[in-house]
Amino acid sequence: VRDVVTAVQTARESDLEIGVRCGGHSAAGHAVPDGGLMIDLTPLRAVRVDPGRRRAVVQGGALLGALDRATQEYGLAVTAGNVSHTGVGGLTLGGGMGWLARQAGLACDNVVSFEVVTAEGDVLRAAADEHPDLFWALRGGGGNFGVVTAFEFRLHDVHTIVGGPTFWPVEQGAEVLSVYREFLPAAPRELNGFFAYATVPPGDPFPPEIHLREVCGVVWCHTGTEADAARDMKPLLDALPEPLLHGVQPMPHPVLQSAFDGLYPKGDQWYWRADFVREIPDEAVALHQHWGERMPSVKSTMHLYPIDGAAHDVGPEDTAFSYRDANWGAVYAGVDPDPANVDAIGAWSRGYQEALHP
Repeated sequence: VRDVVTAVQTARESDLEIGVRCGGHSAAGHAVPDGGLMIDLTPLRAVRVDPGRRRAVVQGGALLGALDRATQEYGLAVTAGNVSHTGVGGLTLGGGMGWLARQAGLACDNVVSFEVVTAEGDVLRAAADEHPDLFWALRGGGGNFGVVTAFEFRLHDVHTIVGGPTFWPVEQGAEVLSVYREFLPAAPRELNGFFAYATVPPGDPFPPEIHLREVCGVVWCHTGTEADAARDMKPLLDALPEPLLHGVQPMPHPVLQSAFDGLYPKGDQWYWRADFVREIPDEAVALHQHWGERMPSVKSTMHLYPIDGAAHDVGPEDTAFSYRDANWGAVYAGVDPDPANVDAIGAWSRGYQEALHP
């Protein structure tokens, strides 16, 4: 933390813009300012769990995988994105969607306190009873209020989950989305599932006959028993044609959390767009189908992440994350390892988001 203070003071004295890096997942590139100073927090990566109090203190450079592993040991977890090599800090300060959002709220909703290095170089504790304005701002207001060197999280009882994908042919996307948009908001909070357009990766655990097939589907996470999960998913499955794959099974929570790590290593070219979504009317369903059938590369994808349930228990003015009437976060991600395809993936992401935004 002393090094962070020194870095902030050095940047001020040199009139340099500051960027803060943790997991390197910043879609907008905020971690690396042009002509500025990047403070790399990754050496500060310790996670300490107090199972009796159901609390975890997480240093500002920790990745989600480290948080998951440490809390899993005690059958505990907190909302923490969908990819384990994401940084805890960037995700949480922006709000923090994830597999447990419908049950446990956003990541920022579960922060009890922050340790923050301010622009003046002071080290403060921000909590409900200490610097409450800063505590409000850090829960969803992004990384512009200081450098967070530690987070204290409230944890929840989560150990084995029931999860995995259900895939249908991409041509059935409009039919699947039309059922999903009504089903998911009415489902029990223990069930989370994001809708996606994607291409099946060419490898395990997917059957060879669907490798590289363009699909639509839902990736599930249920925090109850296998019987509970089957019961809660049944209304959607009964309302739709038989899927290409229903790969749902019990697994430790960190297994689902890391399922996409191999598909999306560092170094790929990315162009992201995103929106908050309240409803998905018929016109939006048709536009999703139009763009979902035109993915420009094997890794390009669209996800609709649920942010209802417990995320709606917090008022729009209670935290800086104020989109409490949204039911989904829509992410349009053009992805490809080849820099030659940057124009294609960027045009698709922009076109998709701009068509759906109205």
